[in-house]
Amino acid sequence: MAMQVLPQDAPCGALVLGLDLKQALTDAQVAEIRRHWLEHKVLAFTDQDLAIEDIERFASTIGPLGSDPYFTAIPGHPHVAQVRRDANERTPIFAESWHSDWSFLAQPPAATVLYGNVIPPVGGDTLFADQYAAWDALPAELKSLVDGRQGVHSARRGYSRQGAYGEKDKGRSMAIRYSDSAMATQLHPIARKHPETGRTALFVSVGYTIGIDGMSDEEAAPILRALFEHQARPEFVYRHRWSQGMLVVWDNRCVNHAATGGYDGYDRLLHRITVEERGDRVG
Repeated sequence: MAMQVLPQDAPCGALVLGLDLKQALTDAQVAEIRRHWLEHKVLAFTDQDLAIEDIERFASTIGPLGSDPYFTAIPGHPHVAQVRRDANERTPIFAESWHSDWSFLAQPPAATVLYGNVIPPVGGDTLFADQYAAWDALPAELKSLVDGRQGVHSARRGYSRQGAYGEKDKGRSMAIRYSDSAMATQLHPIARKHPETGRTALFVSVGYTIGIDGMSDEEAAPILRALFEHQARPEFVYRHRWSQGMLVVWDNRCVNHAATGGYDGYDRLLHRITVEERGDRVG
């Protein structure tokens, strides 16, 4: 069966059928996958039965395997972390705030690969928001306020000692390790050009953007609130529903994402790989 790509009725997202990712991909298949990934921003490969090594092999076709600064990797696989929630867990849902993965790094990752090992029968959807569309639709007055400015990114709200996953976060099954390093900050353009497509995306998030360089907190706060509200408008959002054995890869450079709950009483387990930028560029 030839590969089929079915775009979703949303600003981003497509299902990919007809590929067995347990098998090594040809150069032509990799090129086609990357082309669709850059176009649709979120690709979901259905009906896969993958070992950890298969997930790693697929992720390496997108780019170099990265690391997750605040997750403990699984034994023997330093680039693979678990996104896990046990059936009896009562901690807040992990990653419910909109964010682009690890945007607080000097070189944020290009992609995230997530594979569904144990998927509950209800709930657990992932929301994706197209940030090309968000930038393009930004009101002119707000766009002029932030064009050329840099956002201040930090992991402190989540991964510092006092953060959401810090000292007070008890009873969580997911292996998160908080650190004082989360207090560091990093600047990135608010209007950030995608290194492969050349398109401009709105690159801020309520999860990791804590300020605007050169502005006081009082000046920046209402602008950031307006950006956060705008970038998550329904017309930019794709609601992704998981199924058992589904592998999803998304582009952190032009989409934000957020987790949802609704599966209390069920186990949920996914394996995750962060993918770094490649050295080459196509745009």
